Amino acid sequence: MDDDAAISIRGLVKRYGERPAVDGLDLDIRRGEIFALLGPNGAGKTTTVEICEGHRDRDGGEVRVLGVDPAVGGRAWKAGIGIVLQSGAGDSALSCLELLGAQAAYYADPRDPAEVLELVGLGDKAGARGRTLSGGQRRRLDVALGIVGRPAMLFLDEPTTGFDPEARRRFWELIRSLRDLGTTILLTTHYLDEAEALADRVGVITRGRLVEVAVPAELGGRGRAPAVVRWSEDGRRRSADTATPTAFVLDLAARLGGEVPELSVARPTLEDVYLTMIAEPAAEEVPA
Repeated sequence: MDDDAAISIRGLVKRYGERPAVDGLDLDIRRGEIFALLGPNGAGKTTTVEICEGHRDRDGGEVRVLGVDPAVGGRAWKAGIGIVLQSGAGDSALSCLELLGAQAAYYADPRDPAEVLELVGLGDKAGARGRTLSGGQRRRLDVALGIVGRPAMLFLDEPTTGFDPEARRRFWELIRSLRDLGTTILLTTHYLDEAEALADRVGVITRGRLVEVAVPAELGGRGRAPAVVRWSEDGRRRSADTATPTAFVLDLAARLGGEVPELSVARPTLEDVYLTMIAEPAAEEVPA
């Protein structure tokens, strides 16, 4: 176990009947980082997160969150945890400020509710009832409720589902600002561009096991993968894989006399390597 980590997991096992939802998972999440946990539905990521939050028992392994086993975490430990679920208090008849004031009353040293509303960009909505907010504003309110207690560890579950592109990017800035304040964030998302934009590191989980942990640019060997160069020549679209794209393009430009029509250079995207990593293994052929 890593005593300096915000979350340290060794050999985590959780079964539902005979089926292992989590099957010997090891993971360390550093303090002060945004960590994105990626995986298809049924991969075990929600179960793992719920165990870390203290909401679900485990069948084996060791887990420490902020140095404490979540299974026995007391009131002081829970005060250091913030949780933002997929559905929140958006339909409330209370005003935003009233909701935050009620939530803050549960903590010994909460943030000022009015300051939290300013932090999440809802300062002008203090008197507005939760049910009158837009979808993006409701998610910001959910985050405000999750951070009013000054959590050292924040869990975000699919935080931007249903957001339009502009609202998503504004929300990303909020998440980055929370990290800058020292909050460790565990993010689950199905948006690969969101993981790439926000996460310091990402982990891919499939079939209950952690496949790899890396910075987004290096996951699945992205940084070492051949680049694909595409261009037009003699009226046809052409492409080539190369480990030295700069040299290849310079040679190509010299051969074509300067400009290279419709030139593009790309390495595998995070989505490309993610889909490869979670692909089901091919079934073995059995002789008749």
